[in-house]
Amino acid sequence: MAGRVAGKKALITGAAGGLGEAMAWMLAREGAKVAVTDVNLEGVQALAAAINAEVPDAAFAFAHDVTDEAEWVSVIDQAVSAMGGLSILVNNAGIGGDLKFVETDTLENWRRVQAVNIESIMLGCKHAMPHLRASAPSSIVNISSVAGLAAAPGMGAYNATKAAVWMYTKTIALEAAKGDWNVRCNSVHPVFIKTPILDPFIAMAGGDEAKAHERLSRGIPLKRIGEPDDVAYCVLYLAADESKFVTGAEFKIDGGMLAQ
Repeated sequence: MAGRVAGKKALITGAAGGLGEAMAWMLAREGAKVAVTDVNLEGVQALAAAINAEVPDAAFAFAHDVTDEAEWVSVIDQAVSAMGGLSILVNNAGIGGDLKFVETDTLENWRRVQAVNIESIMLGCKHAMPHLRASAPSSIVNISSVAGLAAAPGMGAYNATKAAVWMYTKTIALEAAKGDWNVRCNSVHPVFIKTPILDPFIAMAGGDEAKAHERLSRGIPLKRIGEPDDVAYCVLYLAADESKFVTGAEFKIDGGMLAQ
């Protein structure tokens, strides 16, 4: 199948909905095989079935707890076997954690957010790298957030993990470049996007989605929140060989928010 990532093999975590689902559709429609993983196995199985109905034999689904190192090894091995290699890793799985201020945060909350948002990315990069090197040119895309570049009160654990994703990405990019591995690594930093992660904000607005979106977009120069495809198109560019001279960079998908 022709496309911007024709012949590529991608593994996307947290793909049962939201951004991960949009990325999977985007990459599959542009010619890649996609292994979609999530703790919600039924969700990724439904996604893979839908993709395969449009793009035959393009998608494979796996249950995956990204905080479990043994599962990373198993899922990567299964994905490589199913797709015939691995040339794109999208570390998308993440959680927001509870809204906690410094005196009310708990070690349990802190460690849970760390495990999902940054430790999983270390595990993914570690265990995928031999396969990415074997299938080079390859690309790692780590999903961070504008919250990793600009802090907000009550989000200490989330801010810290997303900042860690940003800097860890640069470390992997430099190691790969200096090792002549032909593996690039970049981070993507979205602002508010129309996905289920906005559900708590909608609940705070009394279930009024339009009101919640209006409130969230007040600090965004383009005066709207983003669509999942706004992020997926950036991932597509970074996954494709057309970005072959781009590594260690951060891409803000924020409607101009951090330009202010």
